[in-house]
Amino acid sequence: MADINQQDLTGKSTETSMQRLRKLWQRGADFLGSEYAVLGGAMTWVSERNLVSAISNAGGFGVIACGGMDTKLLAAEIEATREMTDKPFGVNLITLHPDIDDLVAVCREQGVSHVVLAGGLPNGKSIAAIKDFGAKLMCFAPTATLAKKLVRSGVDAIVIEGMEAGGHIGPVSTSVLAQEILPVIRDVPVFVAGGIGRGDVMASYLEMGASGVQLGTRFVVAEECIAHEKFKKAFIRGNARDAVASVQIDPQFPVIPVRALKNEGTERFMAKQQEVVSEFHAGAVSQGDAQMQIEQFWGGALRRAVVDGDVETGSVMAGQSVGMVKKIEPTQDIINELIAQAVAYLSPNNT
Repeated sequence: MADINQQDLTGKSTETSMQRLRKLWQRGADFLGSEYAVLGGAMTWVSERNLVSAISNAGGFGVIACGGMDTKLLAAEIEATREMTDKPFGVNLITLHPDIDDLVAVCREQGVSHVVLAGGLPNGKSIAAIKDFGAKLMCFAPTATLAKKLVRSGVDAIVIEGMEAGGHIGPVSTSVLAQEILPVIRDVPVFVAGGIGRGDVMASYLEMGASGVQLGTRFVVAEECIAHEKFKKAFIRGNARDAVASVQIDPQFPVIPVRALKNEGTERFMAKQQEVVSEFHAGAVSQGDAQMQIEQFWGGALRRAVVDGDVETGSVMAGQSVGMVKKIEPTQDIINELIAQAVAYLSPNNT
């Protein structure tokens, strides 16, 4: 762990605060099987074997972002990650993926211990299939009502993610979701995500009843992350106001907002929406085809930014905590800093 003495705490108070931190997230750490109840957010093109294994090796819990992978790619990624860590890690699957059943089967064959379903409310078939092979199932819940429904359906843990997060987001802030959901979901662990960039805020959510937290943006600049150097530098330059959410321009085309650093790409997305909507109203394309064009825009744009380093026209998806990203450093150092900040916050000497 980091040298907590740098926080100007006595050895005794540090030990006491560390014990308190472990107690606060004991349920989450036990659920994950990790030293710290810190989930790595599943980010497409970013959360692959290198970053996932680095997070798990540093005491957190890495999660592979399946994204648009097919079954062969996912199987290979799981196997490669296992070669880089003997610590637990999970797999994030998109509920709307056309091959979701086959991807779940891959997780079964690979003996995946934790599956995270995202991108929509999972169906009973997927839940049953995952539970059947003994994996622990985590799902995102945007409201307390849906969180309760998921728990009744057999989900083993809930993730609540506020609009401060990067990528596809909901309409409600993390702090409000935490106040609405943490007091009423007690039967399963709840992990809080969205806009978390420091350990003291992490500890404050634990005090509110969270079992752990999830961070994505902070880990993008980890040394082990394979994202292009230009992508990482865009994060280091960015601040909270630069991470803006896309806007829906026509109620007939519900577009899930995407938070990314403002650039030419975000402006092109607005233009693309306008173009497609105009074609639909002119009768040139069907509503289904128009919706698909809008949804598919970000797929290639994200890859251009992360893999190719096109941070001008690509999609630089980032959360509002991007302003707390200051430098490229090892994953272990990032986690150590978070723990040190949490311990300092919990210290009786903290004034």
